[in-house]
Parts: sequence; C-alpha cells; structure tokens
Amino acid sequence: MIDLRSDTLTSPTPGMRAAMAGADVGDDVYGEDPTVNALEEEVAGLFGHEAALFVPSGTMGNQLCLRVLVPPGEELLCDADAHVVTYEMGAAAAHGGVSTRTWLAASGRLDVHAVRAMIRPAGYYTVPTRAVAVENTHNRGGGSVQPLASLQELRALADEVGVLLHCDGARIWNAHVAAGVPLSAYGQLFDTLSVCLSKGLGAPVGSLVVSTAERVAQARDMRKRLGGGMRQVGVLAAAGRYALEHHLDRLADDHRRAHRMAELLSVDQSTVDTNIVSIDIDDAPELADKVRADDLLVSVVSPTRIRLVTHLGIEDADVEDAARVLGRLLSR
Repeated sequence: MIDLRSDTLTSPTPGMRAAMAGADVGDDVYGEDPTVNALEEEVAGLFGHEAALFVPSGTMGNQLCLRVLVPPGEELLCDADAHVVTYEMGAAAAHGGVSTRTWLAASGRLDVHAVRAMIRPAGYYTVPTRAVAVENTHNRGGGSVQPLASLQELRALADEVGVLLHCDGARIWNAHVAAGVPLSAYGQLFDTLSVCLSKGLGAPVGSLVVSTAERVAQARDMRKRLGGGMRQVGVLAAAGRYALEHHLDRLADDHRRAHRMAELLSVDQSTVDTNIVSIDIDDAPELADKVRADDLLVSVVSPTRIRLVTHLGIEDADVEDAARVLGRLLSR
C-alpha cells in the first residue's frame, strides 16, 4: 500500500525507536522531565525565542497560542482556508471565546493589503482585532510557502497598528528547507508559533508552543486546564529531538519527490512549493475509491480536489508507481 494521504502517516524509524527507548524521563507536570526540557530549550533557541512548551498536538498548540494572544470577545484574523478555522472544530470560539474573521487567499498566500483593510480598532462596542494568524506552509494552499517579504510587511503592519502575530508552523520546517529562510528569521516575525514534530519530521506525536517566557508560562497553565499535563513524556520528546537531528535536511527529498509526482501527472510545477501536490478533478471521492483498489491512498480535500503528500515513508519507486496508477485514471 502506498499512502499519500498525509505526512502524519509515518512510523518511527529504528533509530528514533532506540532514542525513545533510551530516553531519560521525569514528571513533566513538575517540570522535571530532562528530555522534554532539553527539547523545549532547543526549539525555543532555533526560533530565537525565550521559551517553548511541549504539547500533544498541533491543534492544542495553535489554540494555546491564540488564547494567550486574544482575550475572550476579541478578534483573530486569518485566511478562510486556515487550519485554525477549518480543521480545529471551532475551538477558538468554543474554548477561548475568540471571534474570527477571514479573508480569501489564493493558494493560501498572505495578502497584507487584505489584512490591513480588515483590522478593526477598539471603540464603540466593536470587536477589536487583537491578532492575525498565518499558516506556513499552507496545507489547503497545496503546501505553499509564505514569501518572507510578505511576512516582513505583515510584521511592520502589526507593529504599526498594535496587533499580535501567530504562526501556525505545523510545516514550517518544510518552508525553512524549501525557501532557505533561517528558522530564527521566521521566529522573530511572530509573537507566538506552534510547530509540529509529527508531520514531515516523522515523530509519532507532539508539537511545541514557542514564545516569550511569560506567554509560555500562561500556556502551560492552560495546557493543564485542558487536560494536557503529561508525566514521563520524555519518551516522546526523545523522538522529536531525534527528528530534528536526523530528519530535517531530508525534507528536501520529500519536496523533490512531490515535484517528480507533479511532473509525471502534468501538474503545473509552479503550484508545488514543498511536499504537497493538489489535483483538481470532477469527482475526487470516486477517484480515491478507484485508486484504493490499486493499493494507493490519496486524500480527498474537497468534492473536486485530491491531495498527494510525500513523506518519510515514500520512496522514489512509490512515486513512479503512484503516478502510473493515477495517470491511467486521470487520462480517462
């Protein structure tokens, strides 16, 4: 079976399993797990921030960030296809009382002019804009990388009008490798980031909230309130540390394979920035059912779009085989 549904479908490598088995552990609720503490310090340093917090999932990471930035009854702006308003089950409103407004973004790419037009100051019972969220890379945008110049322009706007910035950086490692932008350069542009270990990096679970020491302390309290306090979790943090050491640079292989997939399927190469290939067709569910019969799994992201994601478990031969199956059906 060739599984191209998501880069969350990897399994720990033998080296990662060995690192997990040998991890030093302690009680993380007490702040005494040495492997977790080392991971948090390492990731905070990579992004040039004071502190980080290990959390079970990217959704929890995003939501903790939003809640430390946006008080209940105030507003977050993001694009209409952003993960925080598409795939997190309304958590910002349900748990944080956060109001959201969205703009339309072609391929998920940031439009700073649209953001400027939407920012709403406090006054006369309005819902004031408190923060803006940006996804990098952008999942529903086909793994698109946000241009550094656009992010810098957004930072200048945020400073000008007094709003805060959050980065949903679930795949920011892919952006770093594809664009050559240092992680610290991304970090300095945002007040909070949520970064994921269990997608392209191949760890079995875990994300980190990255911000100031004060905000991370607030997020730690919120994590506990939501039931996210963890005990001897160094066995999972060890997988993340191994991934950062051994699996970061190899993301370039995933990107190369995605471009090869696009080439074989006559998909416009300019639409493939990283490890995601999107294909628009008449009936996506029907195609997904047909390729399953040939031991190929693809993701249906809309009635007329499928998504192919290369990852740690996909080799060159898998790309060739998958393209042969898909090409035969698409040509019909």
